[in-house]
Amino acid sequence: MAGISGTLTKAVVSKLTSTSEGVNIRIGAITQGDATLAPVAVKSVLAQNVSVDISDNAGHTQYPSILVYCDKLSNAMTEKFREFSGHARMNAEVRHSEDRLDRVQANLQTTVDAVCALLADSRGDWGNGAFYAGGYDVTYEPVARGGRNFLQRAKVSFELEVSR
Repeated sequence: MAGISGTLTKAVVSKLTSTSEGVNIRIGAITQGDATLAPVAVKSVLAQNVSVDISDNAGHTQYPSILVYCDKLSNAMTEKFREFSGHARMNAEVRHSEDRLDRVQANLQTTVDAVCALLADSRGDWGNGAFYAGGYDVTYEPVARGGRNFLQRAKVSFELEVSR
């Protein structure tokens, strides 16, 4: 199954980092329409599932960042003669850090809105037997110490239907 989850993770990273319709383009569009928001481009999009403590201690974390990973594969065998026929739950974990508390949440929400807008426009066939129907869940965590002083995380979870 590592081949399936790795392929899907690469597809999500590719969509997020696209120079024509990726997350940074969408952040620019969101902040252009609202003078109260400052555009903060995502500095790194990584195919990793790593805790904040470990990534901060490693010393090479850049904020804001998005970590992309697959945390669940379900082979439901809906198509009996396929190797894999089921669902993959993908996650895009957005992390934002600021030295001032008053800007952390607004900047994190802007980045999450950009990820959600990208997903909304990406419904359909993703290639390699992956299909995205359009649903997602967003969970926000409270602001905590970390990163540049204050750190907040949000996880955008969505399912891809996979048939191979």
